[in-house]
Amino acid sequence: MNGNEDFMCLNAVREALKVIDGKWAFPVIGQLYYGSQRFNGLRRSLGGISIKSLTIVLRHLEELQVVRRQIFPTVPVTVEYSLTEKGREYRAVLMQMRRWGEKWTIDSGK
Repeated sequence: MNGNEDFMCLNAVREALKVIDGKWAFPVIGQLYYGSQRFNGLRRSLGGISIKSLTIVLRHLEELQVVRRQIFPTVPVTVEYSLTEKGREYRAVLMQMRRWGEKWTIDSGK
């Protein structure tokens, strides 16, 4: 690769890493692979995440177009979160990271 290709590659990797920035983005994406969820259901399934943290993560992922926020005109208003096509495709990135991690994880018992 030449310098320009290296720079473009690094930018693409940075963009991919923006998605899982922070402690909770990866678990949120993982939970939404199972289907749409309401805020409180998602919070319960994650366990240990504060309302503020979940709000921040969902806004971040929505801004990156990884998560879709859908509002239903019910009383009270119902809001559901789901993965967009971009979010579903991110699974391939996570699976590659998993394979790398499994290959290179040092077993502390050896």
